[in-house]
Amino acid sequence: MAITSLKNLDRELAHFHLRLKVGAGFVALLAAALLARGYYLQHMQHEYFVQRAENNRISLVPAAPHRGLILDRNERILADNFSAYTLEINRAQMASLEQTLADLQTLIEITPGQLRRFRRLLAESHEFETVPLKSRLTDEEVAIVAANRYRLAGVEVKARLFRNYRAGPGMAHVVGFIGRINDRDLATLRENRQEQNYRGSVHIGKTGLEQSYEALLHGRTGFDQMETDAGGRAVRVLSRIPPVPGKDLRLYLDVELQAVAEHAFGDYLGGLVALDPRTGGVLALVSKPGFDPNLFIDGVDPDTWKALNESSERPMVNRVLRGIYPPGSTIKPFMALAGLELGLRRPGDSIVDPGYFMLPNSRHQFRDWKRGGHGVVDLRRSIAQSCDTYYYKLAVDMGIDRMHDFLAQFGFGEKTGIDLAGESSGLLPSREWKQRRWKKPWYPGETVIAGIGQGYHLATPVQLAAAAAMLANGGQPVQPRLVAAVRDPATREWMPLAPSPPRPAAGISPAHLEVVRQGMLDVTRPGGTAAASAAGAPYAIAGKTGTAQVVGIRQGARYDASKLAREHRDHALFIAYAPADNPALALAVMVENGGSGSGTAAPIARAVFDYYLTGKRPGDMKFGDDDAD
Repeated sequence: MAITSLKNLDRELAHFHLRLKVGAGFVALLAAALLARGYYLQHMQHEYFVQRAENNRISLVPAAPHRGLILDRNERILADNFSAYTLEINRAQMASLEQTLADLQTLIEITPGQLRRFRRLLAESHEFETVPLKSRLTDEEVAIVAANRYRLAGVEVKARLFRNYRAGPGMAHVVGFIGRINDRDLATLRENRQEQNYRGSVHIGKTGLEQSYEALLHGRTGFDQMETDAGGRAVRVLSRIPPVPGKDLRLYLDVELQAVAEHAFGDYLGGLVALDPRTGGVLALVSKPGFDPNLFIDGVDPDTWKALNESSERPMVNRVLRGIYPPGSTIKPFMALAGLELGLRRPGDSIVDPGYFMLPNSRHQFRDWKRGGHGVVDLRRSIAQSCDTYYYKLAVDMGIDRMHDFLAQFGFGEKTGIDLAGESSGLLPSREWKQRRWKKPWYPGETVIAGIGQGYHLATPVQLAAAAAMLANGGQPVQPRLVAAVRDPATREWMPLAPSPPRPAAGISPAHLEVVRQGMLDVTRPGGTAAASAAGAPYAIAGKTGTAQVVGIRQGARYDASKLAREHRDHALFIAYAPADNPALALAVMVENGGSGSGTAAPIARAVFDYYLTGKRPGDMKFGDDDAD
């Protein structure tokens, strides 16, 4: 018979009471923790959570500023703004991008080019950013999209300011253009601590003055403090910090003079810079061909971009700043001045030019452009008739290093500092440069051709114009500048930009400079290489023609432009200033494959001088043509 064990009721009751106490203690501990947390959140963190709640209720909406205008010297508008509607896509808010695009195409016209540009911009944008699909919607298109908004998630119609370039392709390299802000732009803005000021902005200056003066043109971003509901929809505006518009720019440039210069080129390509030799103000800057800057505002379509970049005419290259060419015979006035200053020549010294020059112990002939030579030639006549032989001998007597040091005083081999980005420094050769660059010695024959601006020497049109301005103003260096003044949006008053500190004058003897200037004046008189282009002018022009060789000519052969394809003909150059007795305008003209400076470049300069000094337009004059360079 099994014995049934009896329960120990006292012990079990004790265990129960213990568990009850432990449970009660745990519940009390939890209650205390909850009370402590509640006290911490409601009292100690009260201000913090009030602010968090307020932030959920209030949103800061950036308001992009109006971009400043760009105007010419007579306040004719070159770049301004207008408002229009844009159809934009936010892919983060839609289930199917392709389906949305298909639905939109059934409602409004969207061209293949717009789609290609949209997909390119989409690839460059962050997922949460809106990307424009079609700009400048008509009122009818805005109404259609608004009526179907309920079934087009992620599709927005926004009112935006657009940039408008009124002056056309001829001003593209001066004014430049704006484009959508990309990752590289954002990195630069962050580096310069400017990212906050671009909240709400989608464009930034990419080239030209739009880029150089971005800090002035952009303005300061404003903010609207908006109250929103639980769904994030705006209820009302609580406060507003208005945006500050960008400053307007007024240029030295005359848009009418620019148009005259561009027209004078005809179907030739090239560049022209016209300066005020007293201030360095750029009165005209032509790089031909140009392009339509309005194409780039919201992203150029791939086909147009490909056509611009692959064009043999290179419309995207600013020939005035980045085009580097041998200066040719335009270097001769500076060489003549160097001969006088270094004591190697006197004004009355002359040579007999047989039509060629030969180095000692050499059989190679360095030919003059004129078959049979110029006969007896002194310094003034060497400039007027562009005698190569005179400068071959002068270069050898001078040596390449003294030539380098003297020409450097006129800005050759360095940037002029014009207020546009992308300027080339050109190249002013020396023995040290060649040894460093090529690890080779300098040869006497290289000195000979350097004397007429050929060989390694390369210059930009803006360098030539600045150097011509120094001849015109007595040897004072000038820094070419496009922007003359800025206008404050609040006061509406123009404030002249402070000029750059002047560089030391070249220290040229006035007597020596006058001899050279007389030689340049003889260039445009009967017997000079540019006499035909200056004939009948009611003012005196001092200038120098030149050519820059494109293809080599074998020893003993003669250059005949008529037998060459146009792209193989020499580049034509001309530097000049006028009126010669009181210069108001100094310029440099470079015509690609123009053949001769007298035949193509000098007539363009005459058209510019005529308009600027007398108001005469190029259609009213006849152009001369000489065979000399």
